[in-house]
This record gives sequence, C-alpha cells and structure tokens, in this order.
Amino acid sequence: MPRNDASSHSTPGSHGHVAYLINQYPSTSHTFVRREICALEALGLQVDRYSIRPFPEPQIEPADQLEASRTRVLLGGGAKGLLGSCLAVSARHPLRFLASFWLVLKLARYSDRGFIRPLAWLAEACLIKRLMAKSGAQHLHAHFGTNSAAVAMLANALGGPSYSFTSHGTESFDSPPTISLGLKIARARFVVAVSEWGRAQLMRWSSPDSWHKLHVVRCGLDDQFLDTPEEPAPAAPRLVCVSRLSPEKGVEVLVAAVEQLVQSGTNLELVLVGDGPSRPSIEARLANTSVQDKVQLLGWGDAARVRKEILASRALVVPSLAEGLPVVIMEAFALCRPVIATAVGAVPELVEHRHTGWLVAPGSADSLAAAIRVALSASRDDLLTMGRRGAERIRERHTVTNEARTLASLLTDSDPSAQA
Repeated sequence: MPRNDASSHSTPGSHGHVAYLINQYPSTSHTFVRREICALEALGLQVDRYSIRPFPEPQIEPADQLEASRTRVLLGGGAKGLLGSCLAVSARHPLRFLASFWLVLKLARYSDRGFIRPLAWLAEACLIKRLMAKSGAQHLHAHFGTNSAAVAMLANALGGPSYSFTSHGTESFDSPPTISLGLKIARARFVVAVSEWGRAQLMRWSSPDSWHKLHVVRCGLDDQFLDTPEEPAPAAPRLVCVSRLSPEKGVEVLVAAVEQLVQSGTNLELVLVGDGPSRPSIEARLANTSVQDKVQLLGWGDAARVRKEILASRALVVPSLAEGLPVVIMEAFALCRPVIATAVGAVPELVEHRHTGWLVAPGSADSLAAAIRVALSASRDDLLTMGRRGAERIRERHTVTNEARTLASLLTDSDPSAQA
C-alpha cells in the first residue's frame, strides 16, 4: 500500500481544531507525542490535550512540565465529575447512551479486564464528549490502540466527534482480540501506524473493507536532535541503552551479555538511562555479579541528558524482546551513532545490518555479546560512517515537521481514505 507522502498534501489552515487523548500524558517515555502536537500547532492547528489519568512521577523535562499545565486530566475531578457527565449525556441522548452501552458489552465480552473497566471508559467518554462540545474541537485523536482508543470510540458512539488513533506496536499487537482492535479500526475515521510493519499488523486484525483507512505516519525528530553538531565516536569502550525498564525491553538479556563479555576479558562500560518495573530485579542481578562496576543505572533523563549519554558512547544498544519502532534509534542516528538492536517489530526498517548498525536475534545474550564485541573493536571512523548513514535516513524519513504535515492533512480532511 502506498505511503502517504507529506509533500503531496497542502498545509492546513488555522481552522483545524482537534483534541488529543492519551492514557497518561505527558510522559517521559512518550516525548514523541509532545513533538507531534507541537509540530501540528506550528502548522496552524489548535490542539487540546486530554489525559485519562495523570503521570504518576514528577516531570523532569521543562517542555513536559509546560505540557502538563496545558493538559486536562479526565480523572482529575474524581468519580463525581464522571457520574455527572454520565447522567447528563444519558438524559439528553438516551438512545445513543443505550447504543454505547451495548458497545461496552462488546468490549467487555473479549476483554481480559472484565466489565468494570469498559464501563469506566463509557463514563470517561461522556466527560470528554461534553468537554469537546464546549471547546469546539472537531475531531479526537488517541495515541495507542488500548483504553484511550476505546474512550474515543465510545465518545463518538455517544454522538461526539469523529475519532482516529495511532497504534505504536506492542500495546496493540500483544493480544489484539482482547482490546477489540478490529472493532476500533472499523469505527474510526482513520488509523495511523508508525511503520510499514505496524500497518501490516493492523491489516491482520481488521477487515479488508477497512484497509483504506490505514496510513503510515512515522514518529519524527525535531531540531533539538537534528541540529546537534556532529561529534566523532569516543575511544572509550562505552555503550548506552535508553529504555523503559520493563520485561519486553530485554534489558536483563543485555546485562547477561555484558556478564559474558566481562568474563571473557572484554573491557567495557554500559550506561542504562531509564526506569520502570524491572529496575529492582536488574539492580538485584547487578549486585550479585562481577559487572556491578561496569554498569551505571541512571534512571530517567531529560532530552539533554539522553543526547549527552548517546554522544559519549560508541553505540546505542536496543535489546528489546518486542517492539514497535523505538524513537531512541532515530535519536542515536541523528547524533551519528550506530545502533545494535534486536530484529523485532519495525526495527529492521531503520537499522540495516552492518550498514547503520547490527541486527541480532532477540533474547540471545550470545548474539548480543558478539555484536557488542564488533562495535567495541570497530574503528572510530567506521562507527562515524555508520552513524552518518543512519542520520541520512532520519533526515529523509523521520523529521517531525514533514510527518506532522501528513497527519494534519488526515486530521482536517473529511475523507482521509482518499489519500491512501
């Protein structure tokens, strides 16, 4: 299927007024959403921000702190606000409310979360429908195909505006039937994938009648990374991994690979930037091995810290067991650093083996260790050459302004399928 070429679309005027819905926003690991929203606003769209629930940790990025002040949290008013919205919508539109309740039953039938969670989505949908009616926003776009897309779908069923959503990867494709992915696609005005691989997965779980709605809009980088002056790779045997610390990210496999290398006499240093539920188990493993002094666990860092750590390393390592298309790969390439990554999801669309980095088998500490050994022994000139090739690919396909033009055209077009 054809790629939506941003150059073929006109830039929308200031008349476009849309709303964004995300489960938790702003989030340290979802800076790509903020970049997208800001790029859309730069193109003349008015974008309202809604988060279903607040991000549980303090914002460390000044831009995220500003976004938090601009974001309305649906659950911020407690159960009273949700109940009031439900009563108001059901009294004013009883037939639509009943039809939406029937849709809730459909969601609950296949969900692994029972009936209560879909019922909560209906209450949240009532609230966002009323908020958007007051603001005048004409379309609702959700990020991720899980609960935010469900709330957007229910708001539309209640008589609210049209909706669309962006599917990123593992959150949609781990168990598509349990999140009613096909139903969400069928009722949406359009659906976005961030890669060709992601679009193919959406095709798997939707009717061919809906394929015309599926578009590729890649995550993009802004000038903060694209305009960073080129620096040669360091001589020090240093690697970096920037990742949420959760099971699907495979960081434990990376630690096992580092153990292998150290035991074989390889000198290296690994810096882990990130946090998450797997941190205690990773810390416990490091405490019981001989590589504790070889691995730094820094926690989350802002964009400036991420840039600094990538530039101070010979390569970025992405050891994921499951993945969509990690934005951090784009960031490393923009900084002219090669990437060692597992060949999962859409990663091979960015990382070309032995050209811009190294692809390895997922879950294999042996394969990962072998690739790391090659990266550590490569000349600094070779590393920079590989990184430059990656940077060229990012500038061709992953600039946030170009991708935002494509998305803006979809958001403001009454018939997005005509662009497929």
